[in-house]
Amino acid sequence: MDVPDSVIKACQEGDQAAFEELIRLSHASVYSLSLRIVGNPEDAAEVTQDVFIKLLRVIKQFRGEAKFSTWLYRVTSNVAITLLRRRSRRNVEVRMEQEDWSLMPAADSSDPAVAAEQHSLKARLDSAIASLPEDYRTVVVMKDVYGMAFEEIAGQLGIQEGTARVRLFRARQKLRIMLHDELAAE
Repeated sequence: MDVPDSVIKACQEGDQAAFEELIRLSHASVYSLSLRIVGNPEDAAEVTQDVFIKLLRVIKQFRGEAKFSTWLYRVTSNVAITLLRRRSRRNVEVRMEQEDWSLMPAADSSDPAVAAEQHSLKARLDSAIASLPEDYRTVVVMKDVYGMAFEEIAGQLGIQEGTARVRLFRARQKLRIMLHDELAAE
């Protein structure tokens, strides 16, 4: 996501056209992170809408000390986590859209077999992450997909940093076992 500083500045000054441009430039990224955290498209759409409503109120607080994308990801994850906390614990069928993984780097090979294998691996990883318990899935997405620091993850989830590390370790173990078992079954 690349939002020019001029668009951010205009948004902070109340320019409606600039805010529409900000939404256009960042919508896909906000929705993708929301989907990965909350686990289903309907909730992700709700979170995305709530993020942009919140941005109307808080965009003036962006001071430029971090990249705008980092700040927006933090706002998005906070809104998503708040939604999860509001909802009662329930089993959620998680469907991750294939296009969410299209941002992963492509193979540096023009070999169709390599491309097919990479596509298959992405689908397996997608399915494995989707089947993780919510607490584990959230930490994996925040750390491994968005590269957030443990301190930031812990703060946003309201847990200790050590708890975030343990959840990530356990989630990675589960992923490793799931992917290994799947490959062994083939």
